[in-house]
Amino acid sequence: MELSHNDNNNLPLSKFESMLKTNHVLFFDSDEFENIIHHYLNQGKIALAKKAIKLGLDQHPTSINLRLFKAEVYVFEDKLVEADELLNELYSLDPTNEEIYIQKANIFSKKDEHQKAIEVLKKALELTDDVVDIYSLIGMEHLFLDEFEHAKTYFMKCIEEDMDDYSALYNIIYCFDFLKQHEEAIEYLNVFLDRNPYCEVAWHQLGKQYLELKKYKKALTSFDFAIIADDSFVGAYLERGKVLEKLKRYHEAIENYNTTLKLDDPTSFALLHIGNCYEKLGNQDLAVQYYYKTVHEDPLLDKGWIAITKFYNKHKNYQKALYYINKAINIDSENVTYWKLYAQINHRLNFFEEAERGYKKTLELGNYELNTWLSRGDLLIKLGELEASIFNFEQAVEFYPDNPELEYRLAGLYFALNENDKGSFHLKNGLRHDKDYMFIIEELFPEVITKLHVKNLLKTNL
Repeated sequence: MELSHNDNNNLPLSKFESMLKTNHVLFFDSDEFENIIHHYLNQGKIALAKKAIKLGLDQHPTSINLRLFKAEVYVFEDKLVEADELLNELYSLDPTNEEIYIQKANIFSKKDEHQKAIEVLKKALELTDDVVDIYSLIGMEHLFLDEFEHAKTYFMKCIEEDMDDYSALYNIIYCFDFLKQHEEAIEYLNVFLDRNPYCEVAWHQLGKQYLELKKYKKALTSFDFAIIADDSFVGAYLERGKVLEKLKRYHEAIENYNTTLKLDDPTSFALLHIGNCYEKLGNQDLAVQYYYKTVHEDPLLDKGWIAITKFYNKHKNYQKALYYINKAINIDSENVTYWKLYAQINHRLNFFEEAERGYKKTLELGNYELNTWLSRGDLLIKLGELEASIFNFEQAVEFYPDNPELEYRLAGLYFALNENDKGSFHLKNGLRHDKDYMFIIEELFPEVITKLHVKNLLKTNL
């Protein structure tokens, strides 16, 4: 029994909370203490639950259920040794109490001994009439072990016992998704819907499976049924909008996203997609308005800042694009996509030093695309920092060995620094892998191509 302050039957809870404000200790029977503790644990009020457990055990020291609550709190607080000792005592008193096994399993799970937790939970199954919760716990332990087929089996058992267990249904679909079993998921959901045709959650999940398989018309029909089952189901309208976008039915997509804004608080997802739709329709003013709304609603959503930056970038308004990407970087300076855009925009504006800084930061954050190395190295050449450029390209070679674009650049750099042996080495490498990239030296190092040593090498190797 779960208590609340609005429940007419909450007198024990009110009496208990009144007692805490005074020095008077009142008597409660053990069932009342159990209900009070259960209420506090469900509310996450652990300190109050512990007070109730202590007072309960003071008045009912032999109560196994109250001591089980104490063990549960021990587990929650990671006091696993104390919990285990207490559970061993309780097992000697009541070896058929399934809750003892459940708490034992929790201890094993906390220790990452998930197979042992499963074995204990299976023993609990033999002792209980309420199998759904234990099936669910076993399913979760299999998930911890990445045993998705086994997990799926136990969550399906939950559904067999309780068709309204939507938590189990979501977990089943999670397993299907992880295993890339979209056709099997569709088959399962269709069987489920034959028994429960007005389940909006199942229709919603069915639509998502069809969407994954790019069966857009079937996905649309599924989301339609989800909305028929519950016309306030925000998730169904969002997914329906996504499908309509895929079908290039942008006006209808906007209508669905707008419905979500009326049903619930605005979401950055809906605002961003409305902006995308208006941009596809050629309505640039409304598109950018919704991109502004997106970043205002959720300044941490990188897709919003990226959309508004790319919008201005596309329309060659590089100053505004730079303004917004700078704002984005001020909010999250570790976002690699922001720095990549920052570098590209500065490059277009011929702000070479800032562009080089952007590419460098992009690399530091783990973006090792070849084009990033090439762009940064070429900028360092323009800036006259030849040795820094060499260091950049040599790092790139570790990721892209024998790449002719890198080899010709290194050859040109070493020849420009009169390090002819190293220049010859890289030039030969470049010619061996692809002679067509020779134009790189001609474009980046025109003074090098006229050197006698280089001319002789080219005569020999071409």
